[in-house]
Amino acid sequence: MAKRVAVMGAGVSSLSRIKCCLDEDLEPTCFERSDDFGGLWKFTEDSKDGMTRVYRSLVTNVCKEMSCYSDFPFQEDYPNFMSHGKFWDYLQAFAKHFDLLKYISFKTTVCSVTKCPDFSENGQWDVVTETEGKQNRAVFDAVMVCTGHFLNPHLPLESFPGVHNFQGQILHSQEYRTPEAFQGKRVLVIGLGNTGGDIAVELSRTAAQVFLSTRTGTWVYSRSSVGGYPRNMMSTRRCNNLIAQVVPSCFLNWIQERQMNKRFNHENYGLSITKGKKKKAIVNDELPTCILCGTITVKTSVKEFTETSAVFEDGTVETNMDTVIFATGYTFSFPFLEEPLKSLCSKKMFLYKRVFPQNLEKTTFAVIGLISLTGSILAATELQARWATRVFKGLCKIPPTQKLMAEVIRKQQLIKRYDIQHAIEKTSINCYQKKKKTGILSIKAIPREEPNIPSLFLKDPRLAWEVFFGPCTTYQYRLVGPGKWDGARNAILTQWDRTMKPLKTRIVADPPQPASMSRYFKVWWAPVLFASLLIICKPSLFKFV
Repeated sequence: MAKRVAVMGAGVSSLSRIKCCLDEDLEPTCFERSDDFGGLWKFTEDSKDGMTRVYRSLVTNVCKEMSCYSDFPFQEDYPNFMSHGKFWDYLQAFAKHFDLLKYISFKTTVCSVTKCPDFSENGQWDVVTETEGKQNRAVFDAVMVCTGHFLNPHLPLESFPGVHNFQGQILHSQEYRTPEAFQGKRVLVIGLGNTGGDIAVELSRTAAQVFLSTRTGTWVYSRSSVGGYPRNMMSTRRCNNLIAQVVPSCFLNWIQERQMNKRFNHENYGLSITKGKKKKAIVNDELPTCILCGTITVKTSVKEFTETSAVFEDGTVETNMDTVIFATGYTFSFPFLEEPLKSLCSKKMFLYKRVFPQNLEKTTFAVIGLISLTGSILAATELQARWATRVFKGLCKIPPTQKLMAEVIRKQQLIKRYDIQHAIEKTSINCYQKKKKTGILSIKAIPREEPNIPSLFLKDPRLAWEVFFGPCTTYQYRLVGPGKWDGARNAILTQWDRTMKPLKTRIVADPPQPASMSRYFKVWWAPVLFASLLIICKPSLFKFV
């Protein structure tokens, strides 16, 4: 009899969770509190349901070849960066192709997830749900929580003196959908993440003036790279990762800063990162232009509010403010869990490889998607789920509970001795510099099936070339091992065709070939020689971590 798995949430990550269960002959049941799947990608005109949704103008930050499910490429005529509507169409096609919707119970809220009385023996969970006022109880052999980061809006009003006296409109970015309601108004956007930048740019076309407040500054990337190719495909490559492992980080940072400031000088635009602050980056093609044209004014952090004004840390004051939008992120929680599991899951550092709680006798509970990374969250969570389902089946093992709990105790002692943020930064730096495989508070690599690059060069040089020097697309993790997909090789070799297809709506005679062998040879002959020596001397460096 197949093991039953409860999947919490039916967002984009949960669709692949359901499929991963089916791939391992598990029996999934997904619980979704709304009436449709897709999570935040299911656009609605308002936020009355209290769920986080995309705003109408949202466009993806990661190109299609880097953000698709690993065995289901986007259609070749889809744009490289899609509107939420196009992305939603893709999700629908994926769900239909693999017949996933029949495993989802819509309009169902998870009330509680508790251990069964004999959990130490069989690892089963008692799950209570509610559908249209009626409660149901069922026993599952494993649980996968996929509720994501974007549950509860973080609205830090207590950090802004006088905000309760402000007479204008105050809202969180979760409530933002369209710009029409802000016509002719003076708007302050607090927070310079991807959402804050997008909202500020869109409002700059309709509002009288937009002010964008940031405490730290940020690097601003464009979606396109040199030659107009998608930036993700040009930067996220195994060869670049190899260089990052062997070249001093200070030199790489210097190179990166020079490259970033070639497009525009971040200091001149008020966007340079404050000294001593953690580096961050956003993707926004229009923000520099809006600042250049004066429709957006970058400001420091807000010191206090008056009834109609905002006073900033640098002493400047902006009067007659109509609206304040807090783009200050979200908090996550697991209200359906009991203690101490609830607290343990809320602290990412206490999850083994950011997936498994470290205090359970049985590894039958997994948290999927509680990670922050550069690139596609969809691709990373799929890898997490592929690993988790194999752990559920007993095909993969994790360290015993005693060893994991000893690690938890060491972490708790570290927290008591040092400020947590300082400890995280210090440990991460030490782990990077010393090339350690483990770190107390560092994010460990997600287990995955990777192609053996040296071996692949001997067996299939053409494919190996594209895998190592080309974009590290998700198809690479379907070449070997469990979950191997026969179409992975062709998907890799044709990825540039799908990238160029939506661009070539006007055919030009003798167009340049971005992925041609001659072009690659001119650009990469020196790195190839360098990599060849490393293949012989240190093949372990070729793992993409």
